[in-house]
Amino acid sequence: MFVIVTENKIRRFEKMQRTGIFILMAFLILLPGFVQSQPARQEPRTRPEALQILQLEMVPDPVREGQRIRFTLTLLNRTSFSGRGNLFIKDQDEVVAEARGVFLQPGNNRVDFPDSGYRFTRREHCFTVEVDIAGSRKPVDFARNFCAQRAYGGWTLSQVIIGPFLVEDLEMVPDPAKPRQEVRFKVRLRNGGIPVRANISLQDRDERVTSIDNVQIEPGTVDYQFPYAGYFLQRFDHCFALVIEVEGKPYKAETTRDLCARPLGWTMRP
Repeated sequence: MFVIVTENKIRRFEKMQRTGIFILMAFLILLPGFVQSQPARQEPRTRPEALQILQLEMVPDPVREGQRIRFTLTLLNRTSFSGRGNLFIKDQDEVVAEARGVFLQPGNNRVDFPDSGYRFTRREHCFTVEVDIAGSRKPVDFARNFCAQRAYGGWTLSQVIIGPFLVEDLEMVPDPAKPRQEVRFKVRLRNGGIPVRANISLQDRDERVTSIDNVQIEPGTVDYQFPYAGYFLQRFDHCFALVIEVEGKPYKAETTRDLCARPLGWTMRP
């Protein structure tokens, strides 16, 4: 059996062959660009919003003026991915300390920062933390606020407990006092807390009767003599309160009895 191949069939075959080669070449040219245009698949990584600061510490604590300090924080990575990032401790807009290339694994991470020459100047310094992961710098969530407060001996991140203060006795000289006679006072004050430097003021309602400024109040019981201040008794209801002002914050002292001058020639005696 013989197959007769005509000239027309040969031409159609050659034309199809050339078309196929052209399509193949076009495909090979366009393929790389098509591949590059596809969005790159992002590798899973730690996200700033998945981090949380559990604890912030500083050494020494308390820190005195001029001392160098070193911060340590405990950071929770709530993802199942590890990664590296840069951490920055900030006080308002100022960077206090930074640690670069920190490896953050899932779970709790303890990060030690290099020594810092940062100086405390205000009564209270509240810190924030920022993290830079792959060029994305964002603030980190805190489990609670971390503020260094000025206390006796320097600034501390520990909770500062002031007081309690108790007035054990309040004496007036002279006692009894005559109308429009100038008087002075002496208070026996017990400090049940840490040593503090404070202003002590004696008040009659909203009027400041007399005060002692910038006095060191040690733990225990101490007598404080107030200076004359041109104060005299003239009403029938003079009742006093003692206010301890520490770093601008007032603390009212407790009393074991009413501190009132009775109008029997005005006396503070029970």
